[in-house]
Amino acid sequence: MPGCAIVLHRGRRSGRLYSTPVSLFRRGDALRIALTYGQGSDWVRNVLAAGTVDVVTRGQLLTLVDPVVGEDENARWAPVPVRFVLKRIGASTYLDLEIRK
Repeated sequence: MPGCAIVLHRGRRSGRLYSTPVSLFRRGDALRIALTYGQGSDWVRNVLAAGTVDVVTRGQLLTLVDPVVGEDENARWAPVPVRFVLKRIGASTYLDLEIRK
């Protein structure tokens, strides 16, 4: 489904593989994940610590690198219906990642 993805990440201490559903958006040659669970979520901390993550979206497995957390209280980057929801739930942060070539 467009805008949906599964993040496959490893625990920082356990090394266990986890999967987390996310909202994913293309931003030019990069991808942006809305941090609806907050930037302190375990999966975000795992990705930041590893510096890389695998994502399944639209039937493709992508490896993403160079995670950077950003913030936009108005979610101006998101499509209008998504922007409304993100503002309503107070999800002002996002995670930008580059697609490994």
